[in-house]
Amino acid sequence: MEDFKELTKAEEQIMQELWEIGRGFVKDIIDRLPEPKPAYNTVSTIVRILETKGFVSHESFGKSHQYLPKISKEEYKKGITGKLLNNYFDNSPKSMLSYFLEENKLDVKELDDILSIIRQNK
Repeated sequence: MEDFKELTKAEEQIMQELWEIGRGFVKDIIDRLPEPKPAYNTVSTIVRILETKGFVSHESFGKSHQYLPKISKEEYKKGITGKLLNNYFDNSPKSMLSYFLEENKLDVKELDDILSIIRQNK
């Protein structure tokens, strides 16, 4: 997990949009962001940082670039969950699950859904 690169909040917001649209220009990403919209240069800088970190690649169209994810949302989810599990729960899925069960005060329906998932994965 040491080499797992975690995204900042701003980077994650940009990646969420890229994962959703699959590929896009900076303008496409900005169009999907909530108000108040960040400046074009801000988003462009974040996308270039993501490219440097290995999360994004681009295709050139003249002077403009269309960006696309190099890492899937699922891959990132596995990495971030693994880091959480390792750093906060001593690599124990049981500890992590009990923490979420206790902290989130799940209702009977949610607990039933979790039990159903567990049964399916036996």
